[in-house]
This record gives sequence, structure tokens and C-alpha cells, in this order.
Amino acid sequence: MTETFRLGLRKAFRAEHALVGGHWGAENQRHAHDYVWEVQLRTSGLDEHGFLVDLVALQEAVTLVLARYQDAFLNDVEPFRGLNPSLERLARQLGLDLEEALNAPQIQLESIVWENQDAWASWSTS
Repeated sequence: MTETFRLGLRKAFRAEHALVGGHWGAENQRHAHDYVWEVQLRTSGLDEHGFLVDLVALQEAVTLVLARYQDAFLNDVEPFRGLNPSLERLARQLGLDLEEALNAPQIQLESIVWENQDAWASWSTS
């Protein structure tokens, strides 16, 4: 039997966007969301200290990633320029940014972005 360890963190942030490329009514106009980003890390082994990742290091990496998007108009932020800044694309980009910040290839990551208390999208590594 293989063990799996999981570690998670949630962080709220506010950003604006306007959906493009379709007719979604008010969503086509610039508007803000109070997002919640939930990160779940998984691995089969712990480091020499008994950590999947040091929680303080994870908090710092999440804060660093979100600094790029906090209070931003997503349509103007790379890599969303010219693309529809959908919830799915935001979940993916936050996950990719966190992967780069953590630089821990042995860890699997799931990035979940909540647009409100009911609606979310996720992206994960295999």
C-alpha cells in the first residue's frame, strides 16, 4: 500500500476581469470577484523534517504568486492578454506559477479557484 500525504492552504484575493469572445451579459463588462484560491499538495513521502513542504514556505510562495493578480484587471496581465480570463485559465495559471515558485517536482499540485461560495474550477498536475 502506498501512502499519500496532502497539505492544503486557502487564500482570498480580489481581481477584476471581463469575459471576451462570447455573449455573457454582465460578465462581458469589467467586474470584480472576491476569489478564494485553494491549493492542495500531494506526495508519497515526507522530507527529513517530516514535512511535505514547510507550511511557512508554502504561505510565502502563495503570497508571492498572488501579488501579481491581487487587485489586477486580469485581461491586462500576461498570460491572459488576448485570451478569455476564465476561471479555468486562472486556476491553471495560479497552479503553474506556484509550481515554479515551489520548485519541488516530486509534489503533485491541485489549484482550485472559487469564484463564489458555489462555483469553482480546478487544474492539477498528474
